[in-house]
Amino acid sequence: MDINSDLGESFGAWRMGDDAAMLDVVTSANVACGFHAGDPAGILDTLRAAAQRGVVIGAHVAYRDLAGFGRRNMDPTSRELVGDVIYQIGALQGLAAAAGTAVRYVKPHGALYNTIAHNERQADDVIDALLALGGKLALVVLAGAPLVERARQRGLRVISEAFADRGYNDDGTLVSRRLPGAVLHDPEAIAERMLRLVRTGTLPSINGNAVALQADSICVHGDSPGAVHMAQRLRQRFEQEGIELRPFAAPADA
Repeated sequence: MDINSDLGESFGAWRMGDDAAMLDVVTSANVACGFHAGDPAGILDTLRAAAQRGVVIGAHVAYRDLAGFGRRNMDPTSRELVGDVIYQIGALQGLAAAAGTAVRYVKPHGALYNTIAHNERQADDVIDALLALGGKLALVVLAGAPLVERARQRGLRVISEAFADRGYNDDGTLVSRRLPGAVLHDPEAIAERMLRLVRTGTLPSINGNAVALQADSICVHGDSPGAVHMAQRLRQRFEQEGIELRPFAAPADA
């Protein structure tokens, strides 16, 4: 199983999360590309730290929304969205090369991630962007979403993802962050939920019903309070239970 986290999100004097500590835990890092968070110097620091630890890098692309942290719904044209996604990946690829590593996958962030799970037009825009770059980068998407099959049919490698620190509705969608129970904080409860997912392929919804999910990777949000402790406890429990932790993508050749 792979554990990933959203990193590189600090901006200037504004600090977000503890990238160094998270990089000691995760096997894959979704690194901000400057559209929802992150500045070039800070992103480069995170990439260098990831390279030192052998953590695999992904481009955490987003809507152009610094003020809203990429969590506001937007409706860019296809021309705009394709260009924005290619631009963000290209920027991160340049910084990654300077850090002695490489981008191996793409994971959309926030509102873009949730929108393309079901919105066919925007989903096709993101797929088009990856295909324009050669189609070799894997695409990380919400487990169980229509996008999983849509991207596979167009030739992309798709990684289905579950969220350790988010609540789920009965239909497998994430509980809106505006509602109680959307974000989970108890490290022990989170670890048990993810162990259940690995063992049974299900986890409990916000209503207590079993939600079936096939997941290749588990995300712990780097900006959540107590994120490092949650990720550490999750990794500890997996190791105690003999669950092998490894990235889903190949590490950089550097």
